Amino acid sequence: MAQDSRFARVTLKLSITLAVIMIVLVVVLLVGTIITNVFAAKSTQSNPALYWVFLSLGSVFLSLVLAGTITYLVLSIKMVNLNRRQSNFIDSVTHELKSPLASLKLCIQTLTRYDVSPQEKLRFYEGMMEEVERLDLLINQVLRAGQLEAGLKIGDEPEEVNLCELLEGAARSVTVLHHLPPEKIQITCDPNVKITASRILLEMIFRNLLDNGIKYGGESPLVRVQVRQDGSRRLIVKITDNGPGIPKKMRKKVFQRFVRLGGELERRKKGTGLGLYIVMRCLRLLRGTIRVRPNKTGPGTSFFVFLPIETPENS
Repeated sequence: MAQDSRFARVTLKLSITLAVIMIVLVVVLLVGTIITNVFAAKSTQSNPALYWVFLSLGSVFLSLVLAGTITYLVLSIKMVNLNRRQSNFIDSVTHELKSPLASLKLCIQTLTRYDVSPQEKLRFYEGMMEEVERLDLLINQVLRAGQLEAGLKIGDEPEEVNLCELLEGAARSVTVLHHLPPEKIQITCDPNVKITASRILLEMIFRNLLDNGIKYGGESPLVRVQVRQDGSRRLIVKITDNGPGIPKKMRKKVFQRFVRLGGELERRKKGTGLGLYIVMRCLRLLRGTIRVRPNKTGPGTSFFVFLPIETPENS
């Protein structure tokens, strides 16, 4: 948010400066045109070179006005997009906060006003714990996004990590969070595949990608994970869902902060638009990359994560 605020201030200053410059250029161009028409007609007859001087100056001023107008338009579009992203973020966070808070309030009111059986109390407590975990996940995502944007050190020291075990742990967490059976995330991986990297960063990457695949999957979500080694220096992790897919023009934009598909008030899926942003920033720290491609064998999207087997220390 801090970077977006700085960007907004800088863009506003540039827009005002460009507007003033273009007004001055238009005035100069109009005055020059009048002077040329009134006083230069006779002079150009006796000195043809003067005509080309006036024409060149007029062309330069006109080009500057055109360039300023285009730049002003680009800055205006960026400001509109920024305002829309910030509005979407506020709407999404509001929805994410209101739902668990309303559920917690209802549970507390029920427990304090009515006599319920021990079994029902246990069910209410489990539901309250789930809502607290949702709030904790939301707050952690916002905090991590801010830390990554500020360039603060995230994660622990690099260590040898069994990637299959890490993926299986992330899959269990995601399926439990969404109340789904474990088979909704299918992992194909050599159990001996290991990578030297920050465990925390790897967990953030794959938990967000698996959560994204479940949330935006089909009516019966199914996520497939395949791990293979590309030579001796790189691992490729392919994560495929069965959702509607991501339009081609949005495949890079979805990694920006607060970017989500569709209008915020029309969405049924929970989220803040920070998950894939966190994935991208964590991969940069690990010197990895990610690509988005449509699923070739059916509906859905495939995320290809490329990771060096040995990554440098997180700095």
